[in-house]
Amino acid sequence: MKLKTALAACIIAFAVAAPAIAQQTAAPTLYKRLGGYDAVAAVTDDFLARLAGDPTFARFFVGHSSDSIKRIRQHIVDQLCFATGGPCVYTGRDMKTSHAGLGVTEKDWDVSVKLLVATLDKFNVPAKEKDEVLTTVSSLKKDIVEKP
Repeated sequence: MKLKTALAACIIAFAVAAPAIAQQTAAPTLYKRLGGYDAVAAVTDDFLARLAGDPTFARFFVGHSSDSIKRIRQHIVDQLCFATGGPCVYTGRDMKTSHAGLGVTEKDWDVSVKLLVATLDKFNVPAKEKDEVLTTVSSLKKDIVEKP
């Protein structure tokens, strides 16, 4: 009977420990490789400042209160955090709904990508992580760009 109890205890211990061991050996998420929440927030802040300061994008920021800008910023932080494997939950609308009627063009998209690259370069994001971020963001293009 003691052997069965010891064996059962070993099986239970393994079952409990296995997920923790698997987590330790899993590759770190892009979120962690970028530096976590503070890094994602800093990238977002810099990128938004670049967008807001570029005459190409002035029309998208006109009429927003400072509170609205803060809400937009938080949505971007949460979305980037979530998309890179972080613990955040994105509660905003889908990109097609959020950008409907704004008339975002292919040129707008290209300029915004250049600004994002400049932000990632400013923070010395390594090439592999930069490519992953750009791939993630690029997956949203079809829902954001409305005009050629």
